[in-house]
Amino acid sequence: MTERHIIRPSEANTRDVFEYALLRVVPRIERGECVNAGVLVYCRAQSYVGARTHLDEARLLALDPAADVAGIKAALGAVEGVCAGGEAAGQAAVDDAGRRFRWLIAPRSTVVQPGPVHTGLTVDPAAEAERLLDLLVR
Repeated sequence: MTERHIIRPSEANTRDVFEYALLRVVPRIERGECVNAGVLVYCRAQSYVGARTHLDEARLLALDPAADVAGIKAALGAVEGVCAGGEAAGQAAVDDAGRRFRWLIAPRSTVVQPGPVHTGLTVDPAAEAERLLDLLVR
């Protein structure tokens, strides 16, 4: 455990609980190989849901030279749109942040799949999404 995760009784806890899941691209479902391509972050206390994506095309094409790169990028963009809300979210636009996150992390057997959900503490969930993208995807 690192120092940044320790909360001392004398310190005010200004951090909020957040949940996150990786977005994985599985170009050939039958093989089960995947490339991490994004991260979803949800913080209930701040009504925040966000996605950051980065597709490493070379890694993807190493797993499947025939992968539909444009289609996968479109699917990742759609996830970002659902998180952003508004018109880009389609029917999910009327849902709250938590409901959109739960819908996005529901298990599915498509090329873009969510991984397991993990938790942490943060002051800034948007910055946490960037940190996790750098740590786990790039």
